[in-house]
Formats: sequence, structure tokens, C-alpha cells
Amino acid sequence: MTELPRKAVARTARLAALPLGFAGRNALGLGKRLGGRPAETVMTEIQQRTAEQLFRTLGELKGGAMKFGQALSVLEAALPDELAGPYREQLTLLQDSAPPMPTSTVREALARDLGPGWREQLVWLDGGPTAAASIGQVHRGRWHDGREVAVKVQYPGAGDALRSDLRQLARLARTVGSVVPGVDIKPLVAELQARAVDELDYRLEAEAQQVYADAFAGDPYIAVPGVVAVGETVLVTEWLESESSLAAVIAGGTREDRDRFGELFARFLFAGPERTGMLHADPHPGNFRVVRDPDGGPARMGVLDYGAVARLETQGLPEAMGTLIRLAAAGDTQGLVEGLRAEGFLRPGIQVDPELVLEYLAPFVEPTQVERFRFSREWMREQFQRINDPRSPTYTLAMKLNLPPSYLLIHRTWLGGIGVLSQLEAEAPFRAILEEHLPGFAG
Repeated sequence: MTELPRKAVARTARLAALPLGFAGRNALGLGKRLGGRPAETVMTEIQQRTAEQLFRTLGELKGGAMKFGQALSVLEAALPDELAGPYREQLTLLQDSAPPMPTSTVREALARDLGPGWREQLVWLDGGPTAAASIGQVHRGRWHDGREVAVKVQYPGAGDALRSDLRQLARLARTVGSVVPGVDIKPLVAELQARAVDELDYRLEAEAQQVYADAFAGDPYIAVPGVVAVGETVLVTEWLESESSLAAVIAGGTREDRDRFGELFARFLFAGPERTGMLHADPHPGNFRVVRDPDGGPARMGVLDYGAVARLETQGLPEAMGTLIRLAAAGDTQGLVEGLRAEGFLRPGIQVDPELVLEYLAPFVEPTQVERFRFSREWMREQFQRINDPRSPTYTLAMKLNLPPSYLLIHRTWLGGIGVLSQLEAEAPFRAILEEHLPGFAG
């Protein structure tokens, strides 16, 4: 493969085939059940094959297809275990890897962006990629001053592929949703479309990454590599020596590692906006790395990929956000409803049951009501099913709530963060972290 599959017709056909393949396997499964095969066995086979086709297709297409798959992967903990189980292995692969492009294509991009004398700056480049993602892949190299560097090169045609995939996924939202029931596909794709332009701009990404690198320089918990050079489709940063990603910890990490990196992940989620005025809005596990101390000290967490960063209007998380969570945790229903109305979460004239509001906000409030909170897949599924069950009163309440535009990406990122913490099944001092980093929460 020398570049992303770019022909719109070919990409569209492969994406359109996903729900058709699912329907075909269901029909085949019905035949097997009629022939005497146990329904449970047949359904497991259908789910396994669907997972393999879905995430293999999304990974191979890269672009918006893979970006969509990575966004789905964060929500995996919310799915029922009998559905999520067959998907889990494929999700982990998608979070951490993708098929590479040839070295010749990489060298062409380096010459175009860094100039014909790029070899004088980048004195060594490995022959194959160390990582691959939705719109680019990473090679290890050595800068002329002796620094080890990571060289990220955007796939040829990445912009066209990204936009084309997201348009097609928006059109197929309802049918693709049948492959992963319970997940609202349409707003997920809409958000990815809104962020697409920024993610293709490596100069914008370099600017955000350097702000984070400066803000976390010398931090005992978080490591952010600095920027070395940048071009239109090439980004060179300092190399981050790491053991694995959070995807590996989720798949088979020790209890100690799950708790350690769960706490570091939560700290970064809230300390980042406080220090930089920006929100790292791509919380899928492949972006977070396990950084061991060679001297045996506490591990740190490395954070990569600053293409999806929200520049917050309030130069940090809104103070009202912390205030609302504090009021909810204290059970102050009147103050909570008044605060939601003042912030635009409740439109004028809309009436709600204050107790239902408290129940609806449980995923954000419960972790703050104890000294240490244990996230889990079971807890995440309970929250997800309660909010998405049409028979539940909180489902009706959700129809009355409004999400102001300034909170949209914050809300999505926080939900994604809770999803990752639940996949890790981490125990963390969540309340103390919010007291330290979230404006308005400490009161």
C-alpha cells in the first residue's frame, strides 16, 4: 500500500458493506439455528465475525474510518459483556496499530516538507514505522544534534479520505449503528467532522503539543515530548521511550498498573486545561503511554497526539462545571437546577424533576462522593443502560436537557475518559483530583 485507498467509490463501497455483512451473517445464523445449532453459539460466531470485519475494515481504510473506530473503542466498556467480549481483541488492535506505508513514500514527504537537505537534519531514520494511526504513521529517527526523535508523516490523500469517510459514515449512521447497538452514531460522527480540519493541520498540532510540553516539563506524573520541526505533512518531536500503551494495560495489566495509570490519566484530563487553556480531546488508549523509571521509581504516563485539542473559551474548564458537580454531589437539587438553567443546559420554560436530574448525572457525580472510587465495566454498563433505556425516567429527562456548544467537546471527552477508566477498572482519588484541578469544585 503506497497511500490510503482514496477512490471515493471504493471507500464508500467498503463502508456500506459493513451493515450488509452484519445482516447477511444474521440471516445465515437464523438458518443455522433452524438447523439445530444452539442460538448462543451461533450469536457468538456472528459477533466475532462482525467484529473482525468491522475493525479490520476501519483499520485498513485509516482516515475517518479508523478515527471512527477509535472513537467507538473508548465506549466499549459501556456495551454488554456478551456483545463487547468478541469485539475487545479487535478494538485493542485498532487502538494500537494499522498497516504501514512504504519508506519511499515517507522519504518523499520529508524532502517536500523539510527540504532537499533533510538528511543533514535527520541523520538516521528507521526502515519501518514504530506506530501507525488514522491519518499518519510514526518512524524513529535521530536529529543532527544527537536527539532521538519521532517522525510523524501524514498519509498521502489523508484529507480527502478523512472527509469522504465521515460524510459516508454520517449517511450510514443508522445502518452502521446496527453493528454496535446502543451507541448513538450520528452525534459521534458529527463531532469527528467538526474536528477533521484541525487534525489535518500538523502546524496547529505542533503549536498545541509544545504548549503542553512546556506546561508539563519536569512533571512527576506526565511526560509530553517537545516539538523539533514541523511541515505541512511532517511533524518531528522528541522521542518518548515507553513500554506500551494503555491499550496493553487494559488488555492484561496488573492491578497496580491499572490503578496507577488510571490515576495519571484522570490527573492529565483535568490538569491539562488548568495549565494550558486547552483540552486534549482524543482520549483513546493508544495516545497514552507507559513510561517506566529506569531507576525503579514511580512510572509516569506519556501523552501523544495533539491533533484533536479544544482551545477553551474560558482558558480552562468552566468554573460553573465544577460548581454544578459540587452541588450535585451535595444533593443540592434547587441550586443544581438553577445552575443548569443559568448555564443553558435547561432552556427557558422547560421543567424537570430535580431528583431525576441528580440520577441522570450519576456517572459524573458518584466518583466524587468517596475518597477513592473504583471504576469498572459493570458500573459503566449500568450507567449507560439506565440513560439509554426508553423505559427509564432518566431517558425522558435527557430529551429535555440542552448541551451548550461550549460544553460539547468537554462532555464528549469526559465521557470518553470515564470509558477508559472503566476499561482499566482503575481505582483513583477522583474527588481529590477534581478539588486540585477543576475550578469551582472545591467551593
